[in-house]
Amino acid sequence: MTFEIYKPRGEKAEKAPIVSFSKSSIVLNKIAREKLGAQYVELAYDQDSKTVRIRAVGEDGIQIKKTKVFGKGFFKYFGINLKGRYESIFDEKEKSLFVKI
Repeated sequence: MTFEIYKPRGEKAEKAPIVSFSKSSIVLNKIAREKLGAQYVELAYDQDSKTVRIRAVGEDGIQIKKTKVFGKGFFKYFGINLKGRYESIFDEKEKSLFVKI
């Protein structure tokens, strides 16, 4: 049997970094932006594992404008055609968010 634990509203669970994909952009929630701690990111894609990596970089990367990273060219280059919200995993060592799509 698998039991799911009930937690009353008074107890707040740690919020996860969420990454949303739209037709032309990637939107990072507040938690995701705080974990990255940067104004510029690098986008990468692993086709074997279908994972997007969003890495914090210096000024030579793509700028985060408010909450968005414009990624139309990234999507087109890798043939990514999806929409939706995905929970990401933050790797402190690499200063990267990994999103399995």
